[in-house]
Amino acid sequence: MDDKIDGNATRKETHCHESPTIYIPPLNFAPIVNSSQDIIYRSGFPMPLNYPYLLNTLNLKTIIYLGDKVDLLPQYTEFIEKGEYQFHHLLMNSTTDKNIQELMEEMLELVLDKRNYPILIHSNKGKHRIGVAAGIIRKILQGWSITGIYQEYGIFTGNVKGEMDLEFINSFCVRNPLKVDPKFLPSFINFET
Repeated sequence: MDDKIDGNATRKETHCHESPTIYIPPLNFAPIVNSSQDIIYRSGFPMPLNYPYLLNTLNLKTIIYLGDKVDLLPQYTEFIEKGEYQFHHLLMNSTTDKNIQELMEEMLELVLDKRNYPILIHSNKGKHRIGVAAGIIRKILQGWSITGIYQEYGIFTGNVKGEMDLEFINSFCVRNPLKVDPKFLPSFINFET
């Protein structure tokens, strides 16, 4: 329908179109590795408002949760099932856990198999626990300097120093043989197998 304006000109009636879907990534979401072949993301615990983003844009295959929640929320469990993700819950409170060495080595084994890609590794807030995991990936697999690792850790924690976390990253080395198939190693790694 046309409306008359100033007697001569007309204005076409405009219709509102549906807004495009707005995708909201999880708290502290960022790539750890973003190569053409291998992608690892980090974040805080995904909430229902983040599910469309994760389900529709990232093509995730594997989710690794580094956290202290034993009982997962029903919505989160449904999200995992809907996405048909491989899910690994590595029960972790902090770097003072007695089994932290084994947990980080298990995380590395998952990351060292490109059949698991793309991967999302998350903790509750996307700060300290995932900061430790990212730091270990950076140190062991990518050859980053400790200075760079500390700087990245500070960005995600708001420069709240997790002295125990940083000390753990600094002293971490793989102590047990990792179960790795050389033909499935990701392309980004920077070490000799």
